[in-house]
Amino acid sequence: MRRVLFAALLLTLVAGVVGAGLLVLGGRGADAGSWYDRAVYPLQYEETVRASAERNDLDPALVAAVIYAESRFDPGARSQHGAVGLMQVLPETAQQIAGETGGVDFVPEDLTDPEVNVRYGTYYLRQVLDQFDGDLVAAVAAYNAGAGAVQAWVDEAHAAGHQLRVRDIPFDETRAYVRSVIEARAAYRHIYGDRLQLPS
Repeated sequence: MRRVLFAALLLTLVAGVVGAGLLVLGGRGADAGSWYDRAVYPLQYEETVRASAERNDLDPALVAAVIYAESRFDPGARSQHGAVGLMQVLPETAQQIAGETGGVDFVPEDLTDPEVNVRYGTYYLRQVLDQFDGDLVAAVAAYNAGAGAVQAWVDEAHAAGHQLRVRDIPFDETRAYVRSVIEARAAYRHIYGDRLQLPS
C-alpha cells in the first residue's frame, strides 16, 4: 500500500513539474520561463545572433528559432545534404554569398565558425524574406525547401486569393519545419526577450 501511495505521489509531482514547464509563454525577459522552457529552447551565441540579426534587419528571435530548428545550436552539425553549422548553410550557397559580400578568403571549413555561419545564414534569410515581400511562412519554407519550390506554392496561394499558409505547404517535412520555427520564435521572444534585446 505504501508503494502505491508513493508511486501516486511521485506521478503527481512529476506531472506538476512538467505541467508548469509547459507554460512556455508565461513570462518575458532573461529569467522568463522555467528551467524546463530554457532546457527545451536553449540559447547560445546570443551576441552573434544579435549582431547578425541587426546587420540584416531581422528579428533576433527568428534567427534563434531557425538555429534551433536547424542544428539545436550545434556548430558542428552536418546534414546528409552537406549543409553545415548552426544555420545549416550549404557550402555552395555560402560561396555565392561570399562573392556577393566580398568574402574573398572564404573556404567551406569557415562554416563551422558560428560567427561566419550565422552571418551567411542570416544574409540568406534576409534574401528570402525580401524575395517573398516579408511573408514569414514563405521565407521560412524557402530557407528549408528552396525558393524555387516555394515560389510555385506562393503563386498557387495567390491565385486562390490568399498568402501562403502553413497548411498549403505540400511537403510534410517543410510544413513541420515552418511550424517548428514559428513556435520556437514565439518561445524565444518570451523566454529570452532581454538577452536578445527585443523591444518590450
